Amino acid sequence: MSSPENKFPKTYWREIELPAFEKLSEDIAVDVAIVGAGIAGITAAYQLSKEGLKVALIEAGAVLNGTTGHTTAKLTAQHGIIYDELISHFGEEKARLYYESHMHAIQFVENKGIDCDFSREDAYVYASTEQYARDIETEMEAYEQLGIEGSMKDLIPFNIQIKGAILMKNQAQYHPLKFLRGLLEEAVHSGCHVYENTTAVDIEDEESEPKVVTKDGHKVTCKHVIIASHFPFYDKPGLYFARMYASRSYAIGVKWDKDYPGGMYISADTPSRSLRYTPYNGSKLLIIGGETHKTGQGVDTLTHYHALADFAKEVFGTGDYLYRWSAQDLVTLDRVPFIGQMTENKERILVATGFKKWGMTTGIMAGHLLADYVLNRDNPYKELYSPSRFHADPDLGKAITTNADVAKHLVKGKLEFVPKDPGDVKNGEGSVVMHNGKRAGAYRDENGKLYLVDTTCTHLGCETEWNHAEKTWDCPCHGSRYAYSGEVIEGPALKALDLLEEK
Repeated sequence: MSSPENKFPKTYWREIELPAFEKLSEDIAVDVAIVGAGIAGITAAYQLSKEGLKVALIEAGAVLNGTTGHTTAKLTAQHGIIYDELISHFGEEKARLYYESHMHAIQFVENKGIDCDFSREDAYVYASTEQYARDIETEMEAYEQLGIEGSMKDLIPFNIQIKGAILMKNQAQYHPLKFLRGLLEEAVHSGCHVYENTTAVDIEDEESEPKVVTKDGHKVTCKHVIIASHFPFYDKPGLYFARMYASRSYAIGVKWDKDYPGGMYISADTPSRSLRYTPYNGSKLLIIGGETHKTGQGVDTLTHYHALADFAKEVFGTGDYLYRWSAQDLVTLDRVPFIGQMTENKERILVATGFKKWGMTTGIMAGHLLADYVLNRDNPYKELYSPSRFHADPDLGKAITTNADVAKHLVKGKLEFVPKDPGDVKNGEGSVVMHNGKRAGAYRDENGKLYLVDTTCTHLGCETEWNHAEKTWDCPCHGSRYAYSGEVIEGPALKALDLLEEK
């Protein structure tokens, strides 16, 4: 295997030069503070800066280094088998708005003309079983009802036996960081100020003149706060952790010198499989994704990369990959993102989260929608994506199931028998261990240095699990993730795991 187990995964998208920005070092005042320099945050910053507003874009780490930099980079309104479900739960009008909002986002990328390997591609969902073949037929009926340009197919051009497929015409793909680098440069040229390595931890005076408080104690006073930090860093009023769950997925990049037949493909079945290509040094890089599971749950995470490599070998004749990476996505209970006022009475605090696996397109749409909230402009998509919506079907049933799952893992972690001691952990290995009679997490790096942390998640007290592939501690309850030394990588947690020993 060309990606050794003892190395961190790397993503193809990161191999371009990105701008660097200073850390916030003083109190400032702006019109809009945007927390999170991913796709939604940068798109909103671009829109608002072009309108002449004074904007501060704040990022806890480096810009474009989170979920935006770990993607399969599709621009599509085909989000699996979803439109029949949307019609059932939201009605025909809102289902059509969902489709239109994402098609407008694709058009925006194309019209910008930024050099980002943009190409129009048809998108396919295929079924390998009779059960999902029937679901695809039902989805085609929804396409026809909504006026979506598509058709049924019996075959796809790969060595995959299918029972049927549905095609959605005129979708797209691109290099996300090339596009967003260009968009960010335009925002900065229009006056947007960007601050990296600046962690937002709280909001004060939210009703009158909101102040974003950073970890270092600096304050950004503004008229509106946009929270585009993947998981909302400020969750006191919205309780978003109980309204979404975290899901991980994986991708590998395989060099391919043969002709690619075009199109983007995703399976309806489980385990999921996603196929497309991107230009790569004069040839093509196959991007093969899938293996979705809830964060902190399931088998050894490295197994997912092996499964994708086996799939690549079976379908394309090679399983050697040049790149591998993973992503974490947040899924709302009704599968429609939350974009808008954090709660009905919080007009000055806006949020964008819950993009599922489709943040490349949804994030662009969200940036435009958030800008319209700030500018007090009409937008036909406000009601559909409102975070204040609630639908008893399917929200109530899924809320009960999701929270029962949380309770199960909360109890399981506390009662787990742990046979290992820190001394049993080898170089390059991480594991749950017993330390002074209590559960702890140990990681020993390649040089033999031991990091020992308290595995209790600082969010609500669930016990984190070791992620072998990414060398992180992942919470199975609400998806918080920590570095092996305890620092927060993904929310909802804001506080690091306690570092018990470092030697």
